[in-house]
Amino acid sequence: MAWNDVHEEPGPPMVGRHTERAAIGRLLDAVRDGFGAVLVLTGEAGIGKTRLLDHAAQRAAELRVIRLTPVETETSLGFGALHRLLRPFLNRTHQLPGPQRTALDAALGLVAGPPADRYLVGLATLTLLSDAAAEQPLLLVVDDAHWLDRESAEALAFTARRLHADSLGVIVALRDGPEDIGLFEALSVHRVTGLPETEAKALLSFATRRVDTAVAERIVAGTGGNPLALLELTDALAAEQLAGIAPLPDPLPVSRLLEGHFRRLVHTMPPDTTTLLLLLATVPAGDTAAVWRAAGRLGLSARAVQPAIAAGILGRDTPPAFRHPLIRSTLYAGAPPEELRRAHAALAAACDPVRDADRRAWHRAEAAEGVDDAVADDLEAASERARARGGYSQQALFLSRAAAFTKAPDTRAERLLDAAQAHLMSGDPLAAQTALDLASADIRGPVLGARELRIRATAQMFGIAVADVPAMLMAAVTRLGPREPGLSWELLCEALHAALVAHDSTQGTSPAEVAAAAIAARQHIADASVDGRDLLMEALARRVADGYERGAPALRTALDGLRRGCAIGVARSPFAVMLSMACDDLWEVQAGRDLTDRLAAADRDTGALYALSITLLVQARYDLWEGRFREAEVRYAEFDDIAADTGFPGGGDINRLHLFALTGQEAELRSAVRRAAEMRSMGHGVLQLLAQHALALFELGHGRYEQALKHARTVFEQDPPACGNLVLTQLVEACVRTGDRTGASEALARLEARAPLAATPWALASLALGRALTADGDDAEKFYQESLDLLDQIPLALEQARARLLFGEWLRRCKRRSDARTQLRAAYESFDAFGAVPYAERARLELLATGARARRRTEETRFDLTSRERQVASMAAAGLTNTEIATRLFVTASTVEFHLSRVFRKLGITSRKRIPRAIGEQGPATGG
Repeated sequence: MAWNDVHEEPGPPMVGRHTERAAIGRLLDAVRDGFGAVLVLTGEAGIGKTRLLDHAAQRAAELRVIRLTPVETETSLGFGALHRLLRPFLNRTHQLPGPQRTALDAALGLVAGPPADRYLVGLATLTLLSDAAAEQPLLLVVDDAHWLDRESAEALAFTARRLHADSLGVIVALRDGPEDIGLFEALSVHRVTGLPETEAKALLSFATRRVDTAVAERIVAGTGGNPLALLELTDALAAEQLAGIAPLPDPLPVSRLLEGHFRRLVHTMPPDTTTLLLLLATVPAGDTAAVWRAAGRLGLSARAVQPAIAAGILGRDTPPAFRHPLIRSTLYAGAPPEELRRAHAALAAACDPVRDADRRAWHRAEAAEGVDDAVADDLEAASERARARGGYSQQALFLSRAAAFTKAPDTRAERLLDAAQAHLMSGDPLAAQTALDLASADIRGPVLGARELRIRATAQMFGIAVADVPAMLMAAVTRLGPREPGLSWELLCEALHAALVAHDSTQGTSPAEVAAAAIAARQHIADASVDGRDLLMEALARRVADGYERGAPALRTALDGLRRGCAIGVARSPFAVMLSMACDDLWEVQAGRDLTDRLAAADRDTGALYALSITLLVQARYDLWEGRFREAEVRYAEFDDIAADTGFPGGGDINRLHLFALTGQEAELRSAVRRAAEMRSMGHGVLQLLAQHALALFELGHGRYEQALKHARTVFEQDPPACGNLVLTQLVEACVRTGDRTGASEALARLEARAPLAATPWALASLALGRALTADGDDAEKFYQESLDLLDQIPLALEQARARLLFGEWLRRCKRRSDARTQLRAAYESFDAFGAVPYAERARLELLATGARARRRTEETRFDLTSRERQVASMAAAGLTNTEIATRLFVTASTVEFHLSRVFRKLGITSRKRIPRAIGEQGPATGG
């Protein structure tokens, strides 16, 4: 790595590349203007990516330039490249927010601590670099990024995706294969191709040997305009071939010729020089101390480097570096195995056994042959250190290598299972499957067998394929028998979670069977914990296995414990999903809102982005029930951002089913419903029922009661905890409007049985509304008013507006126009303010039928805000500082400041104190 490396590279001048140079110029201009910018250059080896990086560094003289070139041999060392990249800024880590500092220090091995969350590490990287760029604009230049270790690549990609107003530019160069682009594919990617014929010929004119015109045309065509190939082939080909006397190979094997040329060039070096070059190829650029220590052990002189510099293999920089990355990779790939082992052995011996224990373990492994338990033990110890830093892909690599050197089959299987689990933690389910397949032949005994099934089930869940997961986990419990009651309970909690999500799509078992097994397992735990998660999972199990009458009190006990501050405990799956099902089953909106807000705050504090993303979806549903549609869209947008960051495949419009239904976006709704139907085949049965619930809401808004009845009846018959109770008043309405007295009676009977057991204001309000819809005369009016009085107690503005609409419609049919107008106008104004277009139109038409006119609202300027601006404005309105907002949103304080400036301009205000009123929210609470 080189810092502030802006020297002019020797060799021919850059020819062409006008498009790439313009893109680099725009990036540098953006950085100079205070913005963040990213450019990813991809292309084959030798196509000119490194030369473009040199050009960028040369044009950024007033910027601070940080360069990094990782090497293939270091891909196993998690956070290694990030450590080298951040080395100039580590004296600033004390300025980071506490969780970020702790995570980064742990990741880089600076302090002992719990495993670092990789997204907090990414946020710490972003904050650290942004703070440095505030003092002097900064350009990061990363060559051969396909050799980055996964953890470093994730941190760099996270930083690049979240740049905005940060005076920070990032230019990354890597090979253009799909497996190479990986984490960077969502960024601004530009593929570098060969030079056009005219420019390629112009470059050839700078070659050190004369090339015949016709031969030049053949070389240009045969190399595809690859600049490195053009210049190097003039050295590799014979003089007769360049003069056109001897024929050229047909076709020109560019890669093979280049690699052969570089190998021949290296082979002309003295033996000591060749060995020294191999040592240089084996360690990161700039880590010359390790090279010279190893060279000393091999008896090599520092003078051995001179022939390589004279031959142009190494540049004349200090420390010496390969003239082109392809020379390094060619040298390492083509080295004889015995020479590689000798080099790695020397480097292992040169490593400090304490400070460089991980590199020492890796070099020892590369130097070893056959089974070697001592090497395996060193690798396993290194894997534990990697896990402690949160370097899960590094942990997996160390464990996989350890397994290859392990003699005992059971130990080998354990290490491979640990590797599979680590691969899943790093977000690589395909690698996990490979490790599981390798382990399966050596697995003996029930405990290892249960572990294998659990990891396979987790891999299935990672790919959002749920249907088979409950049966897999049940099989794991069966294998365990009575040996590990605590582990059996954990497995059954995961199985129940999957079964509730799969619902009627569960394969090989049923939700009721899983729930019964969970209840039985819980009873066999002698010292059962009382954390909130366990209580809630047991309560959900009783709800599914024993029915609502026994399940509802258990759910109430669990939720009350959680609201009193009962610890949630450790969950391997997002807790918000189960929490929302329990709350919906009890019509418990206030507890749901309070607890999910608490979960979201904890997820943000710990950087648990995947868990946060699921919590955001649940929060968005509560926003909808409160009539805060724009706030819900902000959460959906943040979910999509996180899904892009984490690689989670569950993003997109499928999560906006209810938003589309309530806002009347029919095309978008039906597209999302089709996607939900497709996901049912993967086991997402409850998602299909949520889609039916959304369709029922949509059709009711348009007054299409027959269609609404069909969709609501489907949910009623399946009765999922997720929305089985919430659909009951909608079903009663649809049945009454279509004359289905039997259906209305069935839905009302379920309300009569369940609402008193839940005993929440929403439950009792729903019961009153159901009774009102089926009653006549004074009884109906009494029940409507009772429903409204109960809804006044809880944050359910949408349901209150719906109750007013139904009440107003009833009053109009009773010829009480004046009373009807009061309810219908309130309903219309609420729906119109929410953006519930079909319901607002339904209320408007009813209001017109009373002889009144509906006042149309003027769209307010706050609705011009983007989702991110709305989010920042809302947090600022709540009294959060820029730094606090940045931490919660995983961006930088300068980006928050940029968004706030746009908020001020759009809202026509000049003070944070005016934000709450401008966006229609309450200001921060103040003590009295």
